[in-house]
Amino acid sequence: MDIKGPNLIKGIHLEGLRVMGDPQAFAEKYYKSGIDELIYIDAVASLYERNNLADIVKHTARHIFIPMTVGGGIRMIEDVTNLLRAGADKVAINTAAIRRPELITEVARRFGSQCMVLSIEAKRVGPQKWEAYVDNGRERTGLDVVEWVRKGESLGAGELLITSVDNEGTRKGFDVELIKAVSAAVAIPVIASGGMGECNHLYDVVNNGGADAVAMADVLHYERTNVEEIRRECLDRHLAVRRF
Repeated sequence: MDIKGPNLIKGIHLEGLRVMGDPQAFAEKYYKSGIDELIYIDAVASLYERNNLADIVKHTARHIFIPMTVGGGIRMIEDVTNLLRAGADKVAINTAAIRRPELITEVARRFGSQCMVLSIEAKRVGPQKWEAYVDNGRERTGLDVVEWVRKGESLGAGELLITSVDNEGTRKGFDVELIKAVSAAVAIPVIASGGMGECNHLYDVVNNGGADAVAMADVLHYERTNVEEIRRECLDRHLAVRRF
């Protein structure tokens, strides 16, 4: 769930953002439908150099009782502390981890590796090669994604959130090659993000890409399917998901 100010938004390739509505209403709907976890990302955090989701997280934590991962604009331990106090269970860090990799270790040591999610915006730059980007996929870093996830794991990251900028919002499916390359490089859980348009896409990235979890937005926001239908199809295909 990408947030801008008080609104839930959705874009394509992380750009052209469209207001979807009240994030609380969407969160409660997804919770009641049986979603396993919520990911909140402050989409404009880089403009303010801080995460502005504490109030939304506090409200959500009073009504929703599943894990919450919160990202965007997290630059220091104090930012993590504030979000965890607000009700977040994990934090997703991208830009600050690239600029100062030791932050990964600091968060992992203070709060545990399970709290430290390394978030990566990946763009394909060649055959079997992806570069990590920041600022909603607009700013290059020069970092090779596979090398960066290996380093992130060694520094203490407990989970990876891998978003394909090329596929994000397209409904054409995940970058399975990207997720497969990342999953083969690390032993920690990998969340695939960017591109889900139908249930087959989830099966493909899990079965052929090795993803441990799948993040989805567009397909649910626009009601192209629902959580119950996705879960039923996963169970029919013998994927290890929580039952109803």
